[in-house]
Amino acid sequence: MNKKPLGYYDYTVILTYCGALSAFCGILWVVGQSYWEALFCLMLSGICDMFDGAVASTKVRTVNEKRFGIQIDSMSDLISFGILPAVFVYMLSDKNALIGIICAVFVLCALIRLSYFNVLEEERQHQTTESRKSYLGLPVTTIAILLPLFYLFYDYRQRRIFICFPILLILMGVGFLLPIKIRKPNFPGKLCLILLGLFEALGMILFIGWGSV
Repeated sequence: MNKKPLGYYDYTVILTYCGALSAFCGILWVVGQSYWEALFCLMLSGICDMFDGAVASTKVRTVNEKRFGIQIDSMSDLISFGILPAVFVYMLSDKNALIGIICAVFVLCALIRLSYFNVLEEERQHQTTESRKSYLGLPVTTIAILLPLFYLFYDYRQRRIFICFPILLILMGVGFLLPIKIRKPNFPGKLCLILLGLFEALGMILFIGWGSV
C-alpha cells in the first residue's frame, strides 16, 4: 500500500496553490464586505495563474504529473475566477435573488468552460509537445482584469450604477462558452496585462485610498 499522501508535490504547483488560497482569502474578505481587499486577492490569483504554466514547463514531468497539473489548475481557476467574482457581485447586490441566479449561471459557465478545456488540453498533449498558442473561448482569468476595473470606476463615481456588474457576468459567461479562438498572450502581452493591473492597483490606493475601504 502506498504510504504517501495523495497528490503530487513539487515546485510546479506552488503558484497554483497560492492562487487558490488567495482566492479563498478573497471570498472571506467579500463575506466581511471588504471589497477592495477581495479584489486585490483576485488580482493576485490572476498573477499566479499567469505564470504557473511557465514555472511548470521548467520541469520534466510524467504523464500523470501533467494530467494532475491540468486538473488542479482548472479547479483553482474555478475558485479564483468563477466563485470569487460571483460571490463578490452577489454580496455587492445586498444578496438580491435575481442577481444570485445570474451569479450561479456565471459559475456554471466557468465550470463548463474549464472542464471542456481540460478535455481539449489532455487530447492536445497526446498529439504534440508544443506549447499552447491559443484558447478556445474567453479565458476565465479575464475577469481578474475587468472586475477590478469596473469596481474602480463604480466606487470612484458619486453616482453608482450597479447594473454594470451583472451585465459583466452575463457577457463573460457567454464569452466563456463561445467557440472562438483567442491567441494566447506572449511576453509583451503579459507585460501589458501586468501594467494594467498595476494601474488598477494604484487607482485603488491613490484615488480611493485605504481609508475609504
